[in-house]
Amino acid sequence: MATEPETMATAAITEPHVKNRSVGTIAIDPHFAVEPGRVPPKPIRPYPRYRVSVNEYITFHQQGFLIVRNLVPSGDVQELIIHTEDLMHGKLEVPGLEPPPPGTSPEEIERRYLRIHMLHRVLEPHERFLLHPRILDVLEALIGPDVMAMQSMLFLKFPGGAGQGYHQDSYYIPTVPDTLCGAWLAVDRADEENGCLWFSSGSQNDPIYPTAGKEYQNHGDAIADLPVVDNVSHTDESVNTLSRVAQRYRHQEVPAIMEPGDVAFFGGHIIHHSHDNYSQDRFRRSFVGHYANARSFTLWGYGEKSPAGTNHLHILARGWTHLPFGQPRFGTACAANTPSLRGVLNPDGSAAMMANMAAGEDMATALMDMARNDPAHHHDDA
Repeated sequence: MATEPETMATAAITEPHVKNRSVGTIAIDPHFAVEPGRVPPKPIRPYPRYRVSVNEYITFHQQGFLIVRNLVPSGDVQELIIHTEDLMHGKLEVPGLEPPPPGTSPEEIERRYLRIHMLHRVLEPHERFLLHPRILDVLEALIGPDVMAMQSMLFLKFPGGAGQGYHQDSYYIPTVPDTLCGAWLAVDRADEENGCLWFSSGSQNDPIYPTAGKEYQNHGDAIADLPVVDNVSHTDESVNTLSRVAQRYRHQEVPAIMEPGDVAFFGGHIIHHSHDNYSQDRFRRSFVGHYANARSFTLWGYGEKSPAGTNHLHILARGWTHLPFGQPRFGTACAANTPSLRGVLNPDGSAAMMANMAAGEDMATALMDMARNDPAHHHDDA
């Protein structure tokens, strides 16, 4: 699930007495964010490296998604559970999110927020989970070795909370080349009753279907019969015309039944959706990150736009890149601030340092390693 950028971080809110309807957003002031580049890297916890199997790699490409069971340790999931409860009940100070007024009932408190975006810019745990080494291990195999961390989302789908209609994530977050991948970490058990994800397996081979005015956003001008769709993400299938495309795969639609700690990885083209939370007393909380290959160019981003791209707003999580990249604001160790994680080594085996740090917020650039980026470079004299 992805959304178009608005400001640094936004929260979908629900209007009292109106069931299952998102009616607005709360903007979190980006000026409250920690100044980047001033926090030293924190040591990485000793997580065992996850190595993707050949079968998992094939599964991801054949069905369009991959669920890795027990990828994130239970202790980390428990930390997220406590954190989300503190966040919902106003125990954490978050710029732009007002604590519940006195006298608010527990049920009303728990139903204030359906989802909150980009909290990794203002809260350390969200940056840490966006850059979780075990999640990056899988992404490194699926879309890497160079990985850019772009978006974080916290879903707090309460009992009765609304789902999201059929959509494709690359519609919202274009990258060139298109390498977008979502990582959906289950905080609670997710099943058909409380509104799990449903993937239209096979649709990962479809192009990105545009809405009016966005016909050329994802290279659609090269496809002669590409239809324009309406009301993407709307839960009413009679108005969300992407549902007509999804119907081609109705016999291949798969519910993502997941336990806490499971992570679903899915590419930006696969059509997916979720239903409302029909349970009486169960939340469906999840932490979702969106990533792309760090060598993909993007104009997407929360904050100031630039015709030169917005790669500098996003964190280099693994590997290396010739493009600008952002630093983690809270010092979480990753390729952007830890040379040994960059995946590019000097001839003596030491880690290669970044070429320079540009003047400007979050911006760092590196010279391209020709031998690594162009395998044919080794055969110039052949």
